[in-house]
Amino acid sequence: MTRLDVGEYIIAPDPGAARLTRAVTGTDHLGQPTDIRVVEERPLTIFLNSREIVTAMTIGDYPDYLALGFLRNQGMLGPEEEVTGVDFDDELDTVVVRTVRETSFEDKLSRKTRTSGCAVGTVFGDMMEGLDRVKLPATRVKTSELYALAHKINRTPSLYLEAGAIHGTVLCQGDRPLVYMEDVGRHNAVDKIAGWMFSERVAAGDKLLYTTGRLTSEMVIKTALMGIPVLASRSGFTAWGVEIARQVGLTLIGRMRGQRFVCLSGEERLVRDADVAAVPEEDGRYRRKGAGGA
Repeated sequence: MTRLDVGEYIIAPDPGAARLTRAVTGTDHLGQPTDIRVVEERPLTIFLNSREIVTAMTIGDYPDYLALGFLRNQGMLGPEEEVTGVDFDDELDTVVVRTVRETSFEDKLSRKTRTSGCAVGTVFGDMMEGLDRVKLPATRVKTSELYALAHKINRTPSLYLEAGAIHGTVLCQGDRPLVYMEDVGRHNAVDKIAGWMFSERVAAGDKLLYTTGRLTSEMVIKTALMGIPVLASRSGFTAWGVEIARQVGLTLIGRMRGQRFVCLSGEERLVRDADVAAVPEEDGRYRRKGAGGA
């Protein structure tokens, strides 16, 4: 069984990129020397105009999309915001987003909430703001497309498969994966997707977001605020994530492995057109190394 040709993607992972991993020597369970590659993480400080907003721990790729997506998902950039520049300084590990409109978020910055993201994500105290105005389209989801997506994504060469200790998020349309982002925190990966969509002015109503991580409240909120009507994962749920998904009309699908999945919100929007008996079980070769802590 061969891995997917990444030419199908607009943006695909680059697990061989030198800056993303580091070779480390250790010993295995038998006491024998072993060499493995481990994921790098480095700080990235995001500025909005002249104001320092946050420092995130990240693998360091696509800093422009991460900054735009973080600011967009925190409500600091409006959907029609005119961005005049995104400047990344590799030596200082900073990225500055500049806008035509003057911005001031002192009150918002004073109210922070630490999230359950693996890399200790930070959102602000008014994280629920705007959810009551969200109206997601009742997009139908074919189970045949869900199975096809999982099959393709699980076979895509990635840091997730290569080194573990990382999460992936994939923007999809129908049965095609479009943009695959990875990072040490699932919140960073989804912010990179949001930044790409904001930069390219990509419509959200016909898209699906697939993640390798847990379906937490933050993931559900960000997906809903991005206007994406479907969120799917190979991992599990949190109760608050399910509650919010039902509140905003988000289709929420988890525990996607082989033939199996569980839908806890939006069941009425599923089109069960796949012959489940014909869907192969997940091949162990394409499970993340060290899986179990997703």
